[in-house]
Amino acid sequence: MATISASMVKELREKTGAGMMDSKNALVESGGDMEAAVDWLRKKGLAQAAKKAGRVAAEGLVGLKAEGGSGVVVEVNSETDFVARNEQFQDLVRTVAAIALDKSGDFDATAATPYPSTDKTVADHISEMVGVIGENLSLRRVGGLTVEPGVVAGYLHNAAADGLGRIGVVVALKSTAPADALLELGRKVAMHVAATNPLSLSPESLDPGLVAREREVLSDQARASGKPENIIEKMVEGRLRKFYEEVVLLHQPFVLDPDKTVGKAVEEAGKELGAPVTVEGFLRFALGEGIEKDETDFASEVAEVAGRA
Repeated sequence: MATISASMVKELREKTGAGMMDSKNALVESGGDMEAAVDWLRKKGLAQAAKKAGRVAAEGLVGLKAEGGSGVVVEVNSETDFVARNEQFQDLVRTVAAIALDKSGDFDATAATPYPSTDKTVADHISEMVGVIGENLSLRRVGGLTVEPGVVAGYLHNAAADGLGRIGVVVALKSTAPADALLELGRKVAMHVAATNPLSLSPESLDPGLVAREREVLSDQARASGKPENIIEKMVEGRLRKFYEEVVLLHQPFVLDPDKTVGKAVEEAGKELGAPVTVEGFLRFALGEGIEKDETDFASEVAEVAGRA
């Protein structure tokens, strides 16, 4: 019997896009012959993923699941919006979100967890589903929040089905106030995050490089006014405060009550609930953000094909 090495399995996976166990079985069945193993996988319909792996997957769904003091968001991508309406795909995303919650929002642990009712991991099952659904699919990212005491509340924008949408937000509120009231407040803050897309929770958690660049730009603008340096410094600090109001969650005007900042609204809510409330963190996943999509002029393609006919 031929010895099947890990490097052989890796090579076959890269060639075909098949799962690890399927690749190993193919090599065993073909006596270690790489080309015969490829043919074995093709005959089993397990190498179809390779044909589609190069296509841009920027559609799909964001899944969200929150229970008590924990919550997660996941993004599973497909090539077209049509697949997002496929019940099999929707079930897949919901299941991945449930597994992610159990794994505290850890991407690697989620991908390596056995998928229910199969002998494959989550990552390998998604690869197998490429052949079933007929499009390139990918588990792009997973994130989670945990708080104690308190709750993690969620909000889905453009919801496609229960627990699924195009923008998913979870917000962690730390407090001993009643859970139901905290969830209602958390959902409102999550709706705000979905609408405004803040960069950080507080000025201290902003990227220092981003703040430094903003300060440099504002300083140059202020110097152009010809004012003395001590006045310029005050001008820059004032403009930085305005910058924080635009990008820092706790400093932003609350969408549901613009006369208050989010931080002030949460503070007042805590007084009404009889226990202090603090926002410990938030996560916002917008479907396909940051992915370079192929721009296709469908009308031109049809015209070109018609011209060749």
